[in-house]
Amino acid sequence: MGRGISVWRAGAIGAVLAVWALWPGAGQAGLVPPVVAPVGAITTDYRIGPLDKLNITVFQVKDLTAENLQVDASGQILLPLIGSVQAQGKTTTELSAEIAARLGAHYLQSPQVSVIVADTASQKVTVEGAVNEAGVFELKGRTSLLEAVARAKGVAKGANPHRVSIIRSVEGVPHAATFDYAAISLGRARNPEVIANDVVIVDSSRAKSFWHGMVEVLPALYILTFL
Repeated sequence: MGRGISVWRAGAIGAVLAVWALWPGAGQAGLVPPVVAPVGAITTDYRIGPLDKLNITVFQVKDLTAENLQVDASGQILLPLIGSVQAQGKTTTELSAEIAARLGAHYLQSPQVSVIVADTASQKVTVEGAVNEAGVFELKGRTSLLEAVARAKGVAKGANPHRVSIIRSVEGVPHAATFDYAAISLGRARNPEVIANDVVIVDSSRAKSFWHGMVEVLPALYILTFL
């Protein structure tokens, strides 16, 4: 794993550690931190990132169709007629709507635009804790929690499969949601989606593990279930 990946991984974990360290009384005996709320069902989708490749189709306008159009390092794409469009951070639905609106404003009547992610290059997830091979892994399209843990060679001996957390930055603040991985594996619970820059933490079976205490002080995260 290269130095760049190591720095990225350290930064992702560092943001979480900072919140734990700043929590009043963290680590003191008898402290009962707030419990992470259960997952909700707010809809989300894959967010486009730098260096992703897109297939863009404008119905019945072949000259405006682009295949394997790469998002540049600043997160933008360049299209005929309308010029630069910010793609980073948008879903394909959001980007389609923006392109259609800009074309419709000056050039076409009621344009129909389709955007498909042909290849992802910049999306990564960190998997830590009681797994066999912790690390930073690239995401290829939509990825579930089960798939993310599988990329880390599965849960390790001594893991607590009933406490697997996803930590996600929301407007610069880490939030967390905790899931019963064992129930998901058996099809008894829905499988949440992980997205770019998430940190997945598999807790250990020890009663007072470091990860357990750290996750519980974070604000609740409400994310889409995958299945």
